[in-house]
Amino acid sequence: MPRPRPSAPRPAPDTTSDVIRWAAFSCVLVPVVLVWYGTSLAGAAGTAFGLAAVTAVCRVLLRRSERCAAQRGGRHTRG
Repeated sequence: MPRPRPSAPRPAPDTTSDVIRWAAFSCVLVPVVLVWYGTSLAGAAGTAFGLAAVTAVCRVLLRRSERCAAQRGGRHTRG
């Protein structure tokens, strides 16, 4: 009977990158859908700009939060 191999610990998934990737995707998709349904190009471009600005701010805040959590040793520490 073969021995089961000990599994190596998996690194934690980088959920911030996943969130930012989906947000960037929506920054492209939403204006395309708006133009498809008859919104003006200027309106769609304004929407894309707004979504990109919100995405950039959220990315900065998420990365800052990750750094602070890493310095404190995680979420569930008591000090």
